[in-house]
Amino acid sequence: MVSVSSYYFLQQPTTITRHLLSSTRHVCCIPHVPPHLPTPYKYQFQIVNLSIAGSRVTESEMEVNGGAVSDPETIRSQFLQLLRTRRNAQVPLTVEPAKPVVKPLFQDVTPPTFSEAMESCPKANIGNLKELLKEENLYLHTEAGDQGKLPVLILSTKGNNQEKRPAVVFLHSTHKCKEWLRPLLEAYASRGYVAIGVDSRYHGERASSLTTYRDALVSSWKNGDTMPFIFDTVWDLIKLADYLTGRDDIDPTKIGITGESLGGMHAWFAAFADTRYAVAAPIIGVQGFRWAIDNDKWQARVDSIKAVFEEARTDLGKNEIDKEVVEKVWDRIAPGLASQFDAPNTVPAIAPRPLLIVNGAEDPRCPLEGLEIPKTKAFEAYGEAHSDKFKLVAEPGIGHQMTPLMVKEASDWFDQFLK
Repeated sequence: MVSVSSYYFLQQPTTITRHLLSSTRHVCCIPHVPPHLPTPYKYQFQIVNLSIAGSRVTESEMEVNGGAVSDPETIRSQFLQLLRTRRNAQVPLTVEPAKPVVKPLFQDVTPPTFSEAMESCPKANIGNLKELLKEENLYLHTEAGDQGKLPVLILSTKGNNQEKRPAVVFLHSTHKCKEWLRPLLEAYASRGYVAIGVDSRYHGERASSLTTYRDALVSSWKNGDTMPFIFDTVWDLIKLADYLTGRDDIDPTKIGITGESLGGMHAWFAAFADTRYAVAAPIIGVQGFRWAIDNDKWQARVDSIKAVFEEARTDLGKNEIDKEVVEKVWDRIAPGLASQFDAPNTVPAIAPRPLLIVNGAEDPRCPLEGLEIPKTKAFEAYGEAHSDKFKLVAEPGIGHQMTPLMVKEASDWFDQFLK
């Protein structure tokens, strides 16, 4: 549980992340929690001496795990504060040249070789596209430590046109990497976008073995000092927005974000956390974590990263994984994921920016029923903003799988709102 007794947010939502994250005057007091602690635990922190231009919120106690929050700026501010509690030492955002990855690391037992869905992405009819592509490989240093080195792959088309272009950030699924996204990057680059792929935490160049991501999840449960499931990568995506908005070839008002599965969750939370992501289209990623616990529909999601739940089951003295184990794991490795920062609060907070959610109607990891409340609240939020830029597509007969239809829906969405 993370309690905030004094918190702040800026009046201008487009600058909230930049100022909060660049401020170095946060003093956090966090009680020590024994690494082996398997029982309910509490983290408390108080933000003091926060001296940035902005507005102070009334000093009322706010709980990350509990209580409804209707104001998007307040919940966004809380989420940013949570991200700061498990950060390594801050470093200036710097860019380091990198080389193309020759042998990408996939953490699947059988590495993938082909994606029909990605290959189907609409592409401009350019005969010599390969010759026209400009490839950039670089590292962004988002914080101290090995995982603070964000590998980035950028594709665009060559030319002397100085006009700023729209950009789209792509996030891969569990156990894959940015190189896997290349068919999407090439397709979008052919249509005039600057296309960006990154390795999420403990994946791709940020992994050293087939169990790096699994080990990081278990370590987070044991030690409570990192948030490898979703949240740490969102920090990187906020820093990535800092970089992208400063590039000469990118229109800073036209940056979109999308991803598949785990990447869809990254896209969802990055769009919630940082309003500089002007358009979002998460694919098979948005779900109701609390709804799944309450309605006994958590099994498929748990099975996708089962090792950490098995570790927790053992530590908690359980014979099998049950809803109590699930809830404690989420609270430990991603505080607020099944409460304060769940879909009913964070999806509506993206309004009025264009948001497309694309899922399979039969997806057990993202049950459609679990999106009823987020969908209703999102329509209300977009209605209050006099915007019709929210859409949820559930492809009939499809489980947890990205399809050509989903790729086409996302492609059309970005063309509609970024071009």
